[in-house]
Amino acid sequence: MGDEMRISVNGEEYSFSEGGTVTRLLSDLKSLDRLVVVELNLSILQKEDWEHTVLKEGDRIEIIGFVGGGSK
Repeated sequence: MGDEMRISVNGEEYSFSEGGTVTRLLSDLKSLDRLVVVELNLSILQKEDWEHTVLKEGDRIEIIGFVGGGSK
């Protein structure tokens, strides 16, 4: 890790350290403890793959969070 690269997160350009994983990105974004689905370059990633998936320059990540609740 070290040098910065550019990736897209939910349609916004984001600067991230080369060699960083999906888990690290979610931690940086304070999304690691939330119920989310991660899409990388149009493919859904399984949660067990987050720690081992290294992001690369130009990757496109979508993070979709779930909201619970409702009213009666």
